[in-house]
Amino acid sequence: MSLTAPQTTIDTDKLMSFVFRAVDEVGATLNAALVVMGDKLGYYRDLAQHGPTTPAQLAERTQTAEPYAREWLNAQAAGGYVDYDPATKRYTLPAEHALAMTDPDSAAFLPGFFQIALGTIHDTQHIVDAARSGAGYGWHQHGTDVHVGCERFFRPSYHANLVDSWIPALEGVSQKLAEGALVADVGCGHGASTILLAQAFPGSTFVGSDYHPESIETARTRAVEAGVENVRFEVASAQEFGGQGYDLVAMFDCLHDMGDPVGAARRVREAIADDGTWMIVEPMAGDHVEDNFTSVGRAYYGFSTLLCTPSSLSQDVGLALGTQAGPARIRDVTAAAGFTRFRTVAETPFNRVIEVRP
Repeated sequence: MSLTAPQTTIDTDKLMSFVFRAVDEVGATLNAALVVMGDKLGYYRDLAQHGPTTPAQLAERTQTAEPYAREWLNAQAAGGYVDYDPATKRYTLPAEHALAMTDPDSAAFLPGFFQIALGTIHDTQHIVDAARSGAGYGWHQHGTDVHVGCERFFRPSYHANLVDSWIPALEGVSQKLAEGALVADVGCGHGASTILLAQAFPGSTFVGSDYHPESIETARTRAVEAGVENVRFEVASAQEFGGQGYDLVAMFDCLHDMGDPVGAARRVREAIADDGTWMIVEPMAGDHVEDNFTSVGRAYYGFSTLLCTPSSLSQDVGLALGTQAGPARIRDVTAAAGFTRFRTVAETPFNRVIEVRP
């Protein structure tokens, strides 16, 4: 019997199609850094304000060196982020792109997405080492771009949806908050969600918690800047956050990051009022792997590999649900803690909002 491997006929067109797709992927990878660069240097904001611009004008107005402005503009034009007019040799940021790149209150705001992606990629070698050893790599071990980028990515969606659509979708919660409720925001990070709720419902009391001390310090500063007095923040894990009798417990895009989500769910069950509600906001995902073979799912699987799963593995238990866990696995977590009611109440292209009750 021959042990020679069977010959495979190579489709040259298919091969070259893949090669050029890979070239495009490299350009996209580099563009993540270029977007963060343009955001930090004020290039997008300047283009949005001034319209058709030469590299020299952009450099002068932003007080940066012209060679950098020129090459950045060319890269943005090649990628379709800005328009280029060969006749005038000027670059224009289209109005639709300007909304996505410069308005932090727009649900389409994108710079934070690129910032957290670039920060995540920066730590790739740590994840390579962790994959070989089976260890984890904690959220607190990542650099500032991950922490700041996370807030800047998720906050626009919270700003657009949380008060106006997600809270009203929960049974009886809007009325409780209007009358004065006790709310826990677990895994609050920099406190964007906590502060938005506190501003919208001044008669209620909000307690934000996170295991990351630096994030809690930032959240406290943000609350002072926002002038909200009905909120406080504490350093605590999801399994040990303080208080009892909460009318609402919220977790925004963090349950899948936890090493012991079942332990966190049991703590919620202890802390929640008999008629209370647990609101879980998770990345949009289906229950089957193939459900998530979309552009959003691809990005989230990337974050899951490099950021969220290592974060879970760095903690006790290390269940590693993954960013694309899907509602069935989330339901299993809540059921293990004794919750009996579970339903999806709202969806966006990036998030699923789940109502869980005793």
